[in-house]
Amino acid sequence: MSDDTTPASGSVGNPAPIPPRKVLLAAFASTFGWALDLFDLFLLLYVAPIVGRLFFPSHTPTLSLAAVYASFAVALLVRPLGSAVFGTYADRKGRKLALMVAMVGVGLATAGFGLLPTIEQVGILAPILFLVLRVVQGLFVGGIVASTHTIGTESIPPQYRGLVSGLVGGAGAGIGALMASFAYFVLSGIFPDDQFDQWGWRFMFFTGLISTVFGLIMFKFLEESPVWKQLQQAKASKPAVVQKVSPVRRLFGPEYRKVMLVNLLITFGGGATYYLTSGYLPTLLNLVAKVPHGETSRILMWGSVAVIVSSLLFGWLSDKLGRKPSFIAAGLAALIGLPLLFNAVSGAAGEVDAVLWYAIAISLIGGAAIAPIMIFLNERFGTDIRASGTGLSWNIGFALGGTMPTFVSLAAATPAQIPMVLAVFGGVLGLMYLIGALVIPETRGRSL
Repeated sequence: MSDDTTPASGSVGNPAPIPPRKVLLAAFASTFGWALDLFDLFLLLYVAPIVGRLFFPSHTPTLSLAAVYASFAVALLVRPLGSAVFGTYADRKGRKLALMVAMVGVGLATAGFGLLPTIEQVGILAPILFLVLRVVQGLFVGGIVASTHTIGTESIPPQYRGLVSGLVGGAGAGIGALMASFAYFVLSGIFPDDQFDQWGWRFMFFTGLISTVFGLIMFKFLEESPVWKQLQQAKASKPAVVQKVSPVRRLFGPEYRKVMLVNLLITFGGGATYYLTSGYLPTLLNLVAKVPHGETSRILMWGSVAVIVSSLLFGWLSDKLGRKPSFIAAGLAALIGLPLLFNAVSGAAGEVDAVLWYAIAISLIGGAAIAPIMIFLNERFGTDIRASGTGLSWNIGFALGGTMPTFVSLAAATPAQIPMVLAVFGGVLGLMYLIGALVIPETRGRSL
């Protein structure tokens, strides 16, 4: 399959260089904005066993866990709808306001989880309210993808776009997970043992308000994307050629349908790999490796650092070698490394130092898998449809990939079976990711 002749309608000539300070601010806003939203999503994963008992109780622990991961997947599955709404707005009205509204919304939705009554207090209403909030949170996170994943790379010089892709998409996720790990570490100290199960998990969710505050601050200081502003000026000078068709209709129409399908090969593989590594790691440490809360938080922080390092490395490699070779290298690492590492964690149960190194290696693979995805998607679309195209490609693939932890929990009858099931899923998904890497076109060097 080849679709190297990607549609580029809406593209314009290279905009005038913007001051370095504004470039850095755009990169910071994109990275930290995405980090905060991954922080909000990861808070649930870090308290998944507790939430399972309080909102989805079952006589079988893995079924309760599966229900929690299913609620996590619900937020991922509605993200494409959020991207459709916020992406269309960002393409037509600008990236800046879309980013602010989405960040404020996701922070408020996350904090709302800390106020929810449990199933012992209100019965079946508790899981219903929990799932409703997950839907709301997912809609806003979908909007974050559409805005952060474009405003950063559109403001950066071409030779650094792969690095910024790793910085925002991968390192931003790692920073978000690191922040969640730090919150877990601090609050597990403030609320030790049973107190954390009773109150500490609520305060974990309250920390989501950081996203709301950041969104309001960034709206004051952040500049609009220069590429988007130049396109608006071009449209104003030639009103007769303004595109009237909805961005979503164009993306799923004949103009972009093939591009979208090829994009999903790599976004599904990357999303599934990431959520099976960084996403499932807290559960793997708690239920399989039997690591205490305090040590788990320390290991997760090191794992988050590993995601940041590998994301920056593979983003940089995509600038030097190309997007395609970087994807192929990450796919091979997942195919070979993940099955070995998941089983190794089970064999090292009780040996905290050994588990730490295995967790770092797992996290390195997860970060590598997602690092070049953002810039690859950006380079596939013209400016007038980039936020919608990137957001939908990313969120549909990652939504499907995000269901994998649920299937892992369902496939494992007991916690002891989790490593083997993870190994099988990791190998199969690594192979799918590698196939996608071989099929996609090279995009390095395309103008935004």
